[in-house]
Amino acid sequence: MATLVFGMNQSLDGYVDHLAFAPDAVLFRRWIDHVRGLTGSVYGRRMYEVMRYWDVDDPTWSADSREFAAAWRALPKWVVSRTLASVGPNATLVTNDVEAAVRRLKDELEGEITVSGPELAGSLTALVDEYRPYVHPVVLGSGKPFFAGPRPPLRLVASELIGTDVIRLTYVPA
Repeated sequence: MATLVFGMNQSLDGYVDHLAFAPDAVLFRRWIDHVRGLTGSVYGRRMYEVMRYWDVDDPTWSADSREFAAAWRALPKWVVSRTLASVGPNATLVTNDVEAAVRRLKDELEGEITVSGPELAGSLTALVDEYRPYVHPVVLGSGKPFFAGPRPPLRLVASELIGTDVIRLTYVPA
């Protein structure tokens, strides 16, 4: 049975915004290794559209960016959307009964599946096995909250300093 994990970079005050701050080289390397080890990822439409950036090579990318793009492209993806007509390579469109589709993935697969996007994660709270906020020392004051849906009772099971200023917290439902 697979584990469903929701993890994203977030500000100190709890917001996610890939345009306001980004991982440093140490954390980016961790994300590369993380994506490489995943069984798959479930994306909401908006987050999937953001990540489609990695589908097309850019000659100005660093070696790490090229490595991340290769890992992301190889990753099986399930995209939840009622508005998209199609999705890119190595992706499957999920248009209805999202909870049943994710339950099926958890039952049929082994390893770790990430859910990407705060709203989608909020709609799947009953199925999320771990929450992993990567807390950056940035205060945004507003934006999309990490917890965009129900706020489940959680229990801290691990913390890790990554580089010099990012802390990854690991919580499980209490």
